[in-house]
Amino acid sequence: MSAITLRELTKVYPNGVRALDALDLEIADGEFFALLGPSGCGKTTLLRTIAGLEVASGGTVRIGERAVTNLPPGQRDVAMVFQDYALFPHMTVRDNIAYPLRIKKVGKAARQDKAAATADELGLSALLDRRPGQLSGGQQQRVALARAMACHPQVFLLDEPLSNLDARLRLEARTFLKRLQRELGVTTVFVTHDQAEALALADRIAVMEGGRIRQVGTPTEVFRRPANTFVAGFIGSTPMNLVPARVDGDALAVAGVRLPVPEEARGEVTDGEHLVYGVRPEYLDYSPDPVTDALTGQVVVVENLGSFSLVSLDVLPAEDGTATSVQVVVPEGREPEPGDTGWVAPRPGRSLVYRDGELVGSAAAPPVPAPRTGVGADA
Repeated sequence: MSAITLRELTKVYPNGVRALDALDLEIADGEFFALLGPSGCGKTTLLRTIAGLEVASGGTVRIGERAVTNLPPGQRDVAMVFQDYALFPHMTVRDNIAYPLRIKKVGKAARQDKAAATADELGLSALLDRRPGQLSGGQQQRVALARAMACHPQVFLLDEPLSNLDARLRLEARTFLKRLQRELGVTTVFVTHDQAEALALADRIAVMEGGRIRQVGTPTEVFRRPANTFVAGFIGSTPMNLVPARVDGDALAVAGVRLPVPEEARGEVTDGEHLVYGVRPEYLDYSPDPVTDALTGQVVVVENLGSFSLVSLDVLPAEDGTATSVQVVVPEGREPEPGDTGWVAPRPGRSLVYRDGELVGSAAAPPVPAPRTGVGADA
């Protein structure tokens, strides 16, 4: 078993910066788990603390049944792939892959055989005698992964391993990485600031801000039901629309329009209460003609994103007189022109409301997934 359990994990640097603030987290055996957040949120510090490269100021780290909080990195049975891959430029691909086995005092013949077998799994057999400087970015990434795989660790720790690749290679590498992790079944913690990577790769995601975890959930959960306005504004290729609202009887007054209170929030809001109404651009429908129960606004920007366009509108002022910008996704061929008047209506069941930045009517946090079984489950 290689589940990871963190309890009250804290990291405070000598200058007083609190990089990790009493984090509690459980990562299931065999899970592909993403740490997601903006630069400086503490995600890489958390990864390095799990690896033992940073010493925790407080709290505990467990990997499987072992408490590893005070163990050095070499005794934690983890393998880390760094953002810059950290390959030895003077070594061949074969020697780079075999290096962790050399540190473990594995015999030369055995480690060379293991390096060759691991390289074959990742399509690197023809490159074994080359040096890193003779490889493409995608090939270097695979060598770094092969080096991590060669020693059969309990846990893979990946620190933004795709960030140095161009857009096309990143897509290819993403697919390769997901397939590889599924085949190996090794518990994997993946750090990224790219929401698309986290949503595409992870079984679950922890969204971090300021050394704290703001939400943990599956990609579907954090995308459809952000637990707070920070996650709502951070997750997704386009942030959620967050518009001031006021409870008006059995409805919400939003930018001069009465909209239904989301079903899960009914009975949890009071008349006259000021809230924030949230709905994703993907869950709004645009119309060039008047529609009931829809926000009205003037188109200011149209961004062509290929198969769809992102349309920004300035909607009618809210009750406090402030102008509000709303974005909506429009299918290809139905784009309005800047200056047009349009109506945007939320789809039923797709809107949320927030009080003091927290989701109203939020369900209890989902349980930690059960340990995986099958190929690689005991790796």
